[in-house]
Amino acid sequence: MAQAMTKSELMELVGTELGKSDWFLIDQQRIDTFADVTEDHQFIHVDPERAAGSPFGGTIAHGMLTLSMIVHLCERFAPDIDGLQMVINYGFDKVRFAAPVKVDKRIRAVAKLVEAKERGGQLLVKTKVTIEIEGEQKPALVAEWLTMHVVGKL
Repeated sequence: MAQAMTKSELMELVGTELGKSDWFLIDQQRIDTFADVTEDHQFIHVDPERAAGSPFGGTIAHGMLTLSMIVHLCERFAPDIDGLQMVINYGFDKVRFAAPVKVDKRIRAVAKLVEAKERGGQLLVKTKVTIEIEGEQKPALVAEWLTMHVVGKL
């Protein structure tokens, strides 16, 4: 979002698309780095030769890697509210991994504001995020992402 809005203006955006990210490449180096960080070295992620014989035909990104990209992909169009101090990940109501992200594919996020409500003086925001895979019909994932927008002091 380009400029800060009031809480009321944010509430009026419920039901609308917040934006689409640029396409983002998921390459083998990123997959390998994620495997090292999470200690998840399953062959379908890190062994191109062995993964070539799998139903995927090559390596795929970890589902959790794709999910973790939500923050980066959505930050450009995240709502900016007057007096905003910070945004805290609050969790997910639902996450569904619909299709694998094959190595060297590009993904992007499409975000729709589902709900915004005051909670303890702060704003709890629910955003439906769809991570699309370039050139594919099915998305990589669909998630209902919850963020707490801290306005003023906690």
